[in-house]
Amino acid sequence: MLLSELAQKLGITLKGEDLEIKGVNTLEEAKEDEISFLANPKYAPLLSQTKAGAVILAEEFANKVPRCLISNNPYLDFARTVQLFAKAQGSFQGQSELAYIHPQAQVDPTATIYPFVYIGKKAKIGKNTTIFSGCYIGEEVSIGEDCVLYPNVSILAQSQIGNRVILHAGAVIGSDGFGFAQASYGLEKFPQVGKVVIEDEVEIGANTSIDRAALGETKIGKGTKIDNLVQIGHNVKIGENSILVAQVGIAGSTTLGKQVILAGQVGVAGHLTLGDGCRVAAKSGVGKSLPPNTDVGGIPAMPHLTFLKTATILPKLPQMQRKIKELEKKLKELEEKLGE
Repeated sequence: MLLSELAQKLGITLKGEDLEIKGVNTLEEAKEDEISFLANPKYAPLLSQTKAGAVILAEEFANKVPRCLISNNPYLDFARTVQLFAKAQGSFQGQSELAYIHPQAQVDPTATIYPFVYIGKKAKIGKNTTIFSGCYIGEEVSIGEDCVLYPNVSILAQSQIGNRVILHAGAVIGSDGFGFAQASYGLEKFPQVGKVVIEDEVEIGANTSIDRAALGETKIGKGTKIDNLVQIGHNVKIGENSILVAQVGIAGSTTLGKQVILAGQVGVAGHLTLGDGCRVAAKSGVGKSLPPNTDVGGIPAMPHLTFLKTATILPKLPQMQRKIKELEKKLKELEEKLGE
């Protein structure tokens, strides 16, 4: 693709001579026929060393390279550039005879169904959706248009998947929630008879598990992105455009608002509400509801600034303890002298 064509597609400005670009790469590894980007100013010294044919960058750095695309948001525009050059996974087309499709299932003729896929009774598969080998699609599951299910995704009965949803390998949608009633003889299973609803443009990472509701719905809002190895309990509701990073765990019946960010390994207790725009630092444990636009960190979660101050104090605690003991000893000696 010519740089001039790329600039037109992105709606940004080309500075320097036109050039045909064949791929994308980092500043360190890019070749003369590849394009790179600069989003973080601390990497600006690499501009004098890069062999990239062009760089997407902010206007303030435009004079440091012979050829560039000037952008107000270089990271976003480079992401859009990579989309243009990226090759889709897989090469199979059509609907394999080695897949099992129930006679009462409805599969759009444009959908791609790899070998060894199971599609259950009354399931519906929309236009241009691709389902890789090893996927299980249960009874009455609904999957929208332009979705991608990578290998070994399991979608249990009655789950609803919107349009342009990506489910990475090993994701499990609609498994039973963890529900048991205590009895004198042990634990009685509470049947999980609800479902999972995943709205449009959601992406769910590899080996993530989203439990079906005990009653009603577990719901993932439009545009939300969920990383690998995340556990979402029954009846959880997550608002639009939220981000859940790897190894997050959310207990049942908790509600997250819109644009909530949970960093890696955050744990959230059940029956809580986290308001719109809340952000939780990595490895934090949230045990109470949070109002909108709250930043917290730590275990238990506390205001983020308090958490940062606490984190700087923790390594000093042994020294502080010794100092306190010394002061206590001196105080006792002083009290004894005053008492004479």
